Amino acid sequence: MILSGFADEISPELEVQLQVLEQEDIRHLELRSVWGKNVLDLDDGEVKRVKQSLTTGGFKVSAIGSPIGKIGIEDPFEPHLDDFRRILDIAVALESPYIRLFSFYIPDGKQPESYRSEVLERLSAMLEAAKGSEVMLLHENESGIYGNIAERCRDLLDSLTEWNLRAIFDPANFVQQKQQPFTHCYPLVEDYVEYCHIKDAMMADGKVVPAGEGDGEVRELLQALKDKDYAGFLSLEPHLAVAGSAGGYSGPELFRKASRALKSMLDDLEIAYE
Repeated sequence: MILSGFADEISPELEVQLQVLEQEDIRHLELRSVWGKNVLDLDDGEVKRVKQSLTTGGFKVSAIGSPIGKIGIEDPFEPHLDDFRRILDIAVALESPYIRLFSFYIPDGKQPESYRSEVLERLSAMLEAAKGSEVMLLHENESGIYGNIAERCRDLLDSLTEWNLRAIFDPANFVQQKQQPFTHCYPLVEDYVEYCHIKDAMMADGKVVPAGEGDGEVRELLQALKDKDYAGFLSLEPHLAVAGSAGGYSGPELFRKASRALKSMLDDLEIAYE
């Protein structure tokens, strides 16, 4: 398995992000923001600076941690589709194999199922735009969106098989929906899991904690991945200092704590990682 992480949880500064990743022997990062700017807002010159720093340091991008799909399902889509095309260009420039995206926020008090066709239409448009790019799109389960629970995640993935939409599995996000991540959710989406976020949380209050300290059933997930010879990414998203809808923050020391919690669990399970 390959370790990665949301390096913006370490620091806004790319130099510090890479320094801490190197200290933790992590050679990939999931790019969400740098220099205080969301990846979507980076200009071409800044993208080139990122690429140069990564190449010089021997790092690669595991995925673009994009904000695509984090708008209301009733918000205008065409400008957002333009944003997606920009993210796609950035992913290609940075040689990222994946873009993570979401399935749109549902208005408070409305039934998600009533927006199913619109969600599928929008995701299909983005999948069509990505054809021929060699970049795979990954849906992440997230609070407040159509695909916040495992049943609707499975519905989306089943409905878009012709486009090869795959899944990011985020245990903590399922906990925050009061669903048991491994016992209940994993069997529903197992066939589609391409990438994992390592984030744990408490069922009682949704608080995010280091892997293995919450109700995310992370150990059971890792064992199941080992049993099926998963060789994909485990991307640390600690959220140990700040956890918000637009992202999270941990700082260097808490990021190291999260990294070491994961490595300890992998070692206990005799899972090889790099």
